[in-house]
Amino acid sequence: MRVARAVLGGAVGLVWLLLPGMTINSGSAVALPRAGPVTVAAAPRQDETSAAYLALPLVVVVAAGVLAGYGYVRRTRRARTRTTPGGGPTAPPSSPSDELDEQSRELLVQADDWVRTSGEELGFAEARFGAAAVEPFAQVVREAKAELAAAFRMRLRYDQGVPEDPAARRQALAGVVGRCEEAGRLLDAAADGFDELRDPDRDIGGALEVAEARFRELTGRTAAAEAVLTDLARRYAPSASEHVTGYAEQAKDRLMFATVRLNQARQEADRGENGHTAGQLRAAEGAVAQAAVFLDGIERLAAELDKAAAMIPAALSGAEAERAGTADRLTDVPAGETRARILHADSVLASVRQELTSGRLYDPLDVLHRIVEATAPLATGRTGVLSAAALLTARSATAAAADFITTHRGAVGTTARTLLAEAERLLASRPPADVPHADTLAREARDHAEQDTRTHGNPYAEADTHTPGTAGAVLGGILLPGPSPTGTPPSFGGPRTRNRRSLQLV
Repeated sequence: MRVARAVLGGAVGLVWLLLPGMTINSGSAVALPRAGPVTVAAAPRQDETSAAYLALPLVVVVAAGVLAGYGYVRRTRRARTRTTPGGGPTAPPSSPSDELDEQSRELLVQADDWVRTSGEELGFAEARFGAAAVEPFAQVVREAKAELAAAFRMRLRYDQGVPEDPAARRQALAGVVGRCEEAGRLLDAAADGFDELRDPDRDIGGALEVAEARFRELTGRTAAAEAVLTDLARRYAPSASEHVTGYAEQAKDRLMFATVRLNQARQEADRGENGHTAGQLRAAEGAVAQAAVFLDGIERLAAELDKAAAMIPAALSGAEAERAGTADRLTDVPAGETRARILHADSVLASVRQELTSGRLYDPLDVLHRIVEATAPLATGRTGVLSAAALLTARSATAAAADFITTHRGAVGTTARTLLAEAERLLASRPPADVPHADTLAREARDHAEQDTRTHGNPYAEADTHTPGTAGAVLGGILLPGPSPTGTPPSFGGPRTRNRRSLQLV
């Protein structure tokens, strides 16, 4: 069409150029009827090559050329930004590295859930049959966890930009995927043997008794946990117990969920209808396990706060000892930098002393963390009390992050889990390696997990909603082990076997 318009414009211009020659006087006259004498005024003679005849055709030709060029530019631009039938520009195809990156993220989350769920059910099996009977399966869980830890370590290095070569980075992502798949394969391979151990047709009554006993124990501990929280609020600043606020209520919610599932499982077992009993039992066990995490977290925090409060005087003395010999130890540090470090430590320690003597409530773990952090730049090696203080705060932060991720794992993504895995790796080494860094990683993991949960939403009102096609009951932003899209609760196993148990939807 653009070319046709250009040709048409050229033709018009050519005709216009020829028009004067076609209409010029040839010299022969046409006779007209005589109508009397007529006075004719002399007209000026027109030049056959007048500029007036040439200018307009040239303008037409130029305009046609401009229109043709404009059409070509528009056609080229449209081809570059061609839209899809949906109206948006076609997205550039994703690279293999992007797809592998996304796959590795998804598998890390899934594999972490496989390992955590398998460990939960393993605990109930051990309570029923003893440690010796479940040791082969405990070994499988440990091996799967080791594969997962290696995958998390590779993912962390990848996120830190190591390695730098694109081909090596793709290989690192492939390694993450392979490790996660191996963890799932190990758990899948052990699932049949685990089912033989926990055969519902043979031992459903015994399994129910274990779950019900655990349920009753936790129900009795709930009131005690609430009393512990009240006591912490009386003795320490609100920030000291802030991260476990609401844990007692969430434990009650899990236990309420477990009550419904245990009752249904017991009724089916009494009627001899074991078809869906295993699924009901597993859903109850998952809720009970999470309730235990909440209550254990409250009790552990209370013990950590008391220990930190008792350690603060010795930690202050240790900090003073570190400060006294700073100038002699840090001979390779510029004098100005050394002076800045000392001034910062003095400021923090003075603030701590003022807080302790003010009569106001304070957070012992936070105070201990500030002492350790302020004196870290002053020493080449820590005194014994400061090392113990650093280890206490790091383990407390790591345990708190692990509790939150475990009980909200339906909403927590890759970053929080990766940071937590690295913190746990550092603390598990003998002796613990880089304790302050582990503390920092654990705090970051908790922050990321809380952000993920807020982003995911907290459909708290749907605490006992079970509809076909959902992944289970939602409590506090997590998916309890209720029915999955296949109508089964997650249990011991990997990707092929974890949803193998049927559950009656009611």
